[in-house]
Amino acid sequence: MPKFNLRSLSDQSLNEKSTFWSELIGSREMFSLESRIFHSISICLIILVGVYIPYNLYAGLYIGSLSALIIGSFFFYQYYYSRFYGRPHNNTFFGLTGVLILGVNYFTNSGIHGSTDLIWPAYLLLVFAISPYNQHIRWLVVYLLCFLILHVVEFYYPSLVKYPFSLGQGQFIDRITAFPIPVIAIYIIIKFIRRSYDIERKATEEKTLAVQTLMSVISHDLRTPLINIQGYLALLSENDIDVTDRPALEKALLKSTNNTVEMLSNLLHWSKSQMEGPNVHLVEVNLLKALTGTLEMQKMHALEKDISLNYEIPEAMTIIADVDMLQLVVRNLISNAVKFTPQGGSITISAQLILDECKITVNDNGKGIPKDKQEQIFSIKSSSTFGTNNEKGVGLGLVLCKEFIERQGGRIGFESDSGTGSSFFVFLPAQQYNRL
Repeated sequence: MPKFNLRSLSDQSLNEKSTFWSELIGSREMFSLESRIFHSISICLIILVGVYIPYNLYAGLYIGSLSALIIGSFFFYQYYYSRFYGRPHNNTFFGLTGVLILGVNYFTNSGIHGSTDLIWPAYLLLVFAISPYNQHIRWLVVYLLCFLILHVVEFYYPSLVKYPFSLGQGQFIDRITAFPIPVIAIYIIIKFIRRSYDIERKATEEKTLAVQTLMSVISHDLRTPLINIQGYLALLSENDIDVTDRPALEKALLKSTNNTVEMLSNLLHWSKSQMEGPNVHLVEVNLLKALTGTLEMQKMHALEKDISLNYEIPEAMTIIADVDMLQLVVRNLISNAVKFTPQGGSITISAQLILDECKITVNDNGKGIPKDKQEQIFSIKSSSTFGTNNEKGVGLGLVLCKEFIERQGGRIGFESDSGTGSSFFVFLPAQQYNRL
């Protein structure tokens, strides 16, 4: 029995959790770091406000409850239009609202003896986190001046300060309940910045590895077949080739040219994806119509190796995908199957609906994948291998497949055992009415 490789699917449950949070705060591709931090802070503060409003009402802090309601409403408004309508949050309004609300709260909640001074620096940290760097000095000066002015006013006019809490137990409760606000805010900001730093560092390392791989491919893997083609052409042009030998040389030349074109195509697509990043155009598409041209072309390619290629795709199946990416993925999977299937073999492409997903399977009865190569088969570190007719690749085909499928919101996996063939399958979102 072929063994199921879970490498590309093992993080599915974790990805579902992170996907939910990513949906709330927005993706790195669509939103800046400041916007994503603002979205994270907004969500958490809206939850906190939902707790503090009823608590302040119960404790008789009506001004505090009203302040919490205003801040919560402001955050919700700014978050909603920023996240779902792409309207940038207003840094100036955000910063000045904090000065106003905290200033009022300072005098209505015991002044220097209250909890406002705990929240003040945390709110300034929020302003720093969601504002461009060139505004930080300005906000620092504004908040330091306002903080100083509030305390000077209290010093000279202490009668302006209201004391809703009694000393002792009341003051203790005020401090204990106010402390989580700055602590949680600082935790969110630091964690988000650290996480973003780690992601950017990993991306930089991957790009460095990508450049190294690209140079290796250009200097060796792509240069070698071009030299072979050059040698074949030299033989054909400079020597009188025997009529019986000429077809064999021309066939070898054609095979080497086809392999080089395929290698170059994958190399260009991969290089473009690394430089431009995600650029996905998802549309509703009939799967059979989208793939017929690709499948028929690959069918002719398979016949050159005396391999039968058949496909079984329901005519009415509709999926959500980027057509160009989907065609490239299927083309690469079939090309790999042809490469590792001996003459006289067979390849089958099928599609079926599983819950709300479409599963596309490319199955062959070739030589399979050795166990020691399965772990890194979707990695750029995977080494290229020769096919059953010594076809050469650059090891980027499956890397492209994984990257392009995941960009479309799908996933990819495979089943294989050495000597028994392989089955590669991709899952993509299917239209709901496919199930009717």
